[in-house]
Amino acid sequence: MTDAPLRYQPDLEDIKPDEQETIRDLCSTFDVILERTAEDYGHAVRSVHAKAHGVLTGELTVADGLPPELAQGLFATPGTHKALLRLSTNAGDILPDAISLPRGLAIKVFDVDGARLPGSEGHAQDFVMVNGTTFQAKTAEKFLGNLKMLAKTTDRLEGTKTVMSSVLRGVRGALETVGIESPAINSLGGAPNVDPLGETYYSVTPFRYGDYVAKFSVKPVAPALTALTDREIAVEGRENAIREEVQAEMRGIDAVWEFRVQLCRDAERQPIEDPTVEWDEAEAPFRTVGTLRVAAQDSWDPARAARSTRRRGSASGPDSMRTGRSATSTARATNPIAIPPISAHA
Repeated sequence: MTDAPLRYQPDLEDIKPDEQETIRDLCSTFDVILERTAEDYGHAVRSVHAKAHGVLTGELTVADGLPPELAQGLFATPGTHKALLRLSTNAGDILPDAISLPRGLAIKVFDVDGARLPGSEGHAQDFVMVNGTTFQAKTAEKFLGNLKMLAKTTDRLEGTKTVMSSVLRGVRGALETVGIESPAINSLGGAPNVDPLGETYYSVTPFRYGDYVAKFSVKPVAPALTALTDREIAVEGRENAIREEVQAEMRGIDAVWEFRVQLCRDAERQPIEDPTVEWDEAEAPFRTVGTLRVAAQDSWDPARAARSTRRRGSASGPDSMRTGRSATSTARATNPIAIPPISAHA
């Protein structure tokens, strides 16, 4: 039997005195990446997850009859919302797929009503996830150091990155044989070159979820998707192999994912301020709150893909989810994720 979920309290967070300075330094470092790639590509691209592998239109259906602790914000009201999904890899430059990197999934949910974060406009709610359960840096300061190192090589040394990726995949494989996983090695190019359609995605950091605190996850449940789980893509000689595979697969797949919430139940065993710690699902299980459905379609429609590839403004979600802010300082500084609460509409 699991513990009851913890209610949000301000003292769950540990906001460092120099946190805003660290965030400013992170933003400046992201600007270095943006300026360098814009100069080379002739237009701005995202400073992370620059390369898209598929852009999909679908819908998110919020489950009916959720218990009070799950019926929060966006998920408080049953119904169906249009949604846009973008599959990506995490580099800030557009690299050949031989450089194997963690997969990302961004979801924009439309027609979401409710109070919004200050300065936020519109009626959309954003979620950003990766196919890993933890983050590679414990604190914002440590992430800043990693980011400065990556900024120096952004859009540079492509051949070296390809060779290093091959070496790091070997290192990762050796570590996995003795039961060790390394998010750091994966983020530097040692991730397995898996099919993004078969992956389970996680928010990695916790967010205030109405009266509670939670992490989010999207898990494939359609048999056509689960058949792709852990499937590695042959990328040799194919710069855009992942995009090509996803496009071919989505022409014949009606895709279904579960949208899940993992409520914090113990602040020590499920730490708020350390995203390198995975929350044990036996103690804090994921609970399904909605279903994502995407009908078979062209995942690389030229017009839709062009809009997704260019850098666009980040839309903080409504108070409903406040995905603009997380309960962790690392997340606050890196996503950027924020502190304010999710309202009853989230």
